Amino acid sequence: MASAAVEILGLGLGILGWVGVILACGLPMWQVSAFIDVNIVVAQTIWEGLWMSCVVQSTGQMQCKVYDSILALPPEVQAGRALTVIVALLGLVALMVTVVGAQCTNCIRPGKMKSRIVIAGGAIYILCGVLVLIPLCWFANIVISDFYDPTVPSSQKREMGAALYIGWAATALLLFGGCLICCCSCSQRDETSFPVKYSAPRRPTSNGEYDKKNYV
Repeated sequence: MASAAVEILGLGLGILGWVGVILACGLPMWQVSAFIDVNIVVAQTIWEGLWMSCVVQSTGQMQCKVYDSILALPPEVQAGRALTVIVALLGLVALMVTVVGAQCTNCIRPGKMKSRIVIAGGAIYILCGVLVLIPLCWFANIVISDFYDPTVPSSQKREMGAALYIGWAATALLLFGGCLICCCSCSQRDETSFPVKYSAPRRPTSNGEYDKKNYV
């Protein structure tokens, strides 16, 4: 019963992480304008994401534009697009696989196969966390490097946006949820791998005494 609760908890964390990845993928705030030096007071803020860039005016008006060419994008943006879309699809696969093999469902008979399916679902969640971590760290490294690079003009310096922090939180949920699913499934598999065997009851012989072979 406890392992089933832990499994459901891991599944819930995995779903939250999957939703967080989709949210981070769609948000245009992967990098935002840095207000430094002469840019402390500006009339607009620039947001740049994987799919579009937005300009937010001081009056609150926002204008967004989808990138015109895919091939003209920087490599980190192209990799971020590909990996986040792959993670979104893999997260759906992990959800279906985990639900099929979960202890609270009857899609498959309880046994080794059911445990293996759940472990596969948890492993896919862990893989999703690792894959989405690549573009997040890549973006963060570029933003920090350009920020402290004296050759980059102040108007072109950027800071890490909210989408990166949402993505890191989603990564933690995916990794933790996948580990919980795998751990509870492995423990359940160990418990069921050694079935209890009962010996046959001793039967008396024709003279009323027990056979000596019962005592060997």
